[in-house]
Amino acid sequence: MLVLAATVLTGCQKDVTADAKETNTQKIELTNVSYDPTRELYESYNEAFAKYWKEKTGQEVEITQSHGGSGKQARSVMEGNEADVVTLALAADITAIQEAGLIQEGWQSKLPDNSAPYTSTIVFLVRKGNPKEISGWQDLVKTDIKIITPNPKTSGGARWNYLAAWAYAEQTSQGDEEKVKSYMKKLYKNVLVLDSGARGATTTFVENGQGDVLIAWENEAFLAMEEHPDDYELVTPDISIKAEPPVAVVDQTVKERGTEKAARAYLEYLYSEEGQRIAAENYYRPVDEKVASQYSEQFNLKMNLVTIDDKIFGGWEAVQKKHFDDGGIFDQIYEEN
Repeated sequence: MLVLAATVLTGCQKDVTADAKETNTQKIELTNVSYDPTRELYESYNEAFAKYWKEKTGQEVEITQSHGGSGKQARSVMEGNEADVVTLALAADITAIQEAGLIQEGWQSKLPDNSAPYTSTIVFLVRKGNPKEISGWQDLVKTDIKIITPNPKTSGGARWNYLAAWAYAEQTSQGDEEKVKSYMKKLYKNVLVLDSGARGATTTFVENGQGDVLIAWENEAFLAMEEHPDDYELVTPDISIKAEPPVAVVDQTVKERGTEKAARAYLEYLYSEEGQRIAAENYYRPVDEKVASQYSEQFNLKMNLVTIDDKIFGGWEAVQKKHFDDGGIFDQIYEEN
């Protein structure tokens, strides 16, 4: 657990100071319920935010982290995990918390870029030398390929993986959905282990040595290579998806706990130059163009990235119903295997 300190953005300084006086305490506690691959990001960010808050308000903040598959994390909040903020993998997971009455409608418009302060994409992590010669999605359905990827029913990252594969198949089959389903069925037939979350899948591939390829968040792949520089390499497919992990304040919790201003500042500071730099240093793509330009050599900017709102998907509501609800396409193709 980190004992930390921080402040609000300039426009909110007066209100935040007043809030600190109202609570009549020199220390405040926040809980950030997040998804699997953000552990390192928020370890760094929490220290920076804490210093910022302390300098501006004189108030210490103790930040508790919780990590797991994004869908499971969302359910934990709905079932009583008292999060002040959620920083999850999917807008659909936060919308589910909203529908449970814990977050106010319109949450996604309260911060810039649809409340997604950083983005990522889906890539492949392979063993050094790429012994199976994997260069793109077409190679993942070869009969001798063993894939590691998490379960889309429990992991937000896994849904991005699934949708990136679907986007490839959609493009190569000219929109013939039966051909797309056939490709997806072959891909999931090659899945050796379907972990519950993205970090668990990374552990299975990297630490346990299982599989030929890990379908992964870009930041997860970079972290694995950083920790094991002689063992793995990154393959970026020609087409993937722009993963936009959003953030939101859990309105009911912060009102009950008196942490609203600190919680909102915590998310706002992600958009500051320092917050954006920390995101980039942890291999997330900054939304701030100035900061992003400083890390242009780190990311493959030539990838064709579709978005969740593109015609082939039509937004998270449509995607959830079609692909991931019980009896949806994922269930159909996976059960057939």
